[in-house]
Order: sequence, then C-alpha cells, then structure tokens
Amino acid sequence: MLVHSHSGLRWLVLGLLIYAIYNAAVNKTSYEKRDKMVNLFAMISLHIQLLLGLILYYTSGNVSFDSGWMKNAVTRFYGMEHLLGMLLAIIVVTVGRKMAEKQEVVEHKNKKILVWYTIGLFLILASIPWPFREALNGSWF
Repeated sequence: MLVHSHSGLRWLVLGLLIYAIYNAAVNKTSYEKRDKMVNLFAMISLHIQLLLGLILYYTSGNVSFDSGWMKNAVTRFYGMEHLLGMLLAIIVVTVGRKMAEKQEVVEHKNKKILVWYTIGLFLILASIPWPFREALNGSWF
C-alpha cells in the first residue's frame, strides 16, 4: 500500500514542480505571495515524498545489502541510484528555493527557481523507476 502511495504521489510532485517551473518562466516582472506558495508547495511535496521513500527504503524487499547487491540491477537501483538521485534532486530544489528567496530583484528570484527547479526535475525524471525500464519492475501508479 505504501509503495502505491509513493508511486501515485509522484504525479502530484511532478505536477507541482512543472507548474512552479512554468510559473517562474512566464512570470518575469512579479513575485507575489502566490508565487512563493507555489514554490513552497512544490518543495514540501518533495520532502513528503522523501519521508515516504525513506520508510519504504527500510521496509521494502527491493533493498538488501547482502553480498552481490551491486551486481543485481534492481537492488542496486533502489538501494543506491534511486536514493542518491532523489536526495540530490531534493537538495537542489531546496537550495534553489532558499537562494531565490534571498534575491532582491524579482527577475533573479524567478530565474533561480527556473534553473534550480529544472535541474531538480531532470534529476527526478532520471531517478524514477519508470515502467519502460523493464528490469526495475516500475509502475505508472
């Protein structure tokens, strides 16, 4: 059940990130409370997803550190690649948001969000166990 929640929540996270990126790209001249909240909700959704992922990391059968776990594509992906990729993405988004909030000029705020959130999005997309990555047994939900 938790794995389905984690998988389904990815769509909300991706939607919020894409919306925040779009908002930063088209909104060049203003940075209002609504913009700040969009960026904050995107970041919070990532942190909630991280908490669910960490619970799964310690309870899932896909992660085991017995001998030869690096030779197995599934245990290597879930035990190292997925975790590190997602952690890096969350750090990038969190640092990017913090850097954007410190900017005085509105255009610089939006540019920081655009750049850092886009980098985070690409890291996330590369780290998701998509169904077309057959060896990983991923699912759409």
